[in-house]
Amino acid sequence: MATARTETLSVAPRRILAPLACLLALLALSLAGPGTALAHSGPDDGGGHGGGSSGSSGSGRHGGDDRADRPEVRVSGMCGRGASSRLTLKGRDGEIEAEFEIHQRHSGHWRVVVVQERRIVWRGRERTSSRHGSLSVERRLDDLPGADEVMARAVGPRGLTCQATAVLPSS
Repeated sequence: MATARTETLSVAPRRILAPLACLLALLALSLAGPGTALAHSGPDDGGGHGGGSSGSSGSGRHGGDDRADRPEVRVSGMCGRGASSRLTLKGRDGEIEAEFEIHQRHSGHWRVVVVQERRIVWRGRERTSSRHGSLSVERRLDDLPGADEVMARAVGPRGLTCQATAVLPSS
């Protein structure tokens, strides 16, 4: 009878470990990184949609304004230790204007990379302004056929990292 009990005890941990492993895998995937945000066509309507939310802005169109037909998206990035970031993409005349902004309390050097459709399109070093601790990187990218996914990532002082990803729909 002791043998039967030992087998029952060894099967029970397997029944517990399988769902636990699945739960841990799902948790790791959800925390892996920021998701992408799809934009609505049109510029920011000034309704506060682009400042602090992780999503898209620009759902309104302005009558008679030629900018209304050009897609635009603003996405909040993920940062650590009190920093914040934002990635803005604007479709303009066959190009994409990409602006990656970082705001923090201290000045310092940052290594920045901009990736479009899983290809590095720009890499460089920038320094935040000494007065405000802010950094802005602006680049013009080719507007590829279809929707364009752009990711910007920066590593700053003491390993502080900021990243934002956005998808600009085809125009």
